[in-house]
Amino acid sequence: MEKVVLIGASGFIGSALLSEALERGIHITAVVRNPENIKITHTNLKIVKADVSDAAVVTEVTKGVSTVISAFNPGWTNPAIYEETLRTYPAILKGVKEAGVKRILIVGGAGTLFVAPGVRVVDTDALPQEIMGGVQSLGEFYLNTLTTEKDIDWTFFSPAGIIEPGERTGNYRLGKDDLIINDQGESKISVQDYAKAMIDELENPAHHYERFTIGY
Repeated sequence: MEKVVLIGASGFIGSALLSEALERGIHITAVVRNPENIKITHTNLKIVKADVSDAAVVTEVTKGVSTVISAFNPGWTNPAIYEETLRTYPAILKGVKEAGVKRILIVGGAGTLFVAPGVRVVDTDALPQEIMGGVQSLGEFYLNTLTTEKDIDWTFFSPAGIIEPGERTGNYRLGKDDLIINDQGESKISVQDYAKAMIDELENPAHHYERFTIGY
């Protein structure tokens, strides 16, 4: 039975990933800052409190697994989200590589998706200024670090422009680098469908050393 480390398992997307993985019988080690925020119990669930901004800590908690899923986010209301993202994600990447992990799946952002040739979401005025720190930092990590990473098989899974609670429909589209927009001009996905697609990717790898995205 597959064993996976899930970083950030108590967050909005992380908790959806946790539920989806457990439903499929996957053994999960949930690595979180605040274990009390995980409200579920399961025989396949182990909860570990850890500071993943320390690469040595990441190495310790990820030893012995072949795949890590990271849904790390410092918190959208964290005034230091830009700095913490750019400090922590390289530490996570370093830590998992030193642990001998073969693959890392990362919850990405939509900011670096293209809406027109040469124009990314982050280049438009579509994003509220209050979340730009998180959007820009995750985008910089993807563009400046991940795209040149050759030592670990990585996947960066960008959600649609809007990811929100909804239904697990299984009826969505997948793409690569372009924002997926529906007939109403909206870019949306439920967190449940996002989680389904991520765990599908875990179980049946189709994207290696690249980003992909999702939308209705």
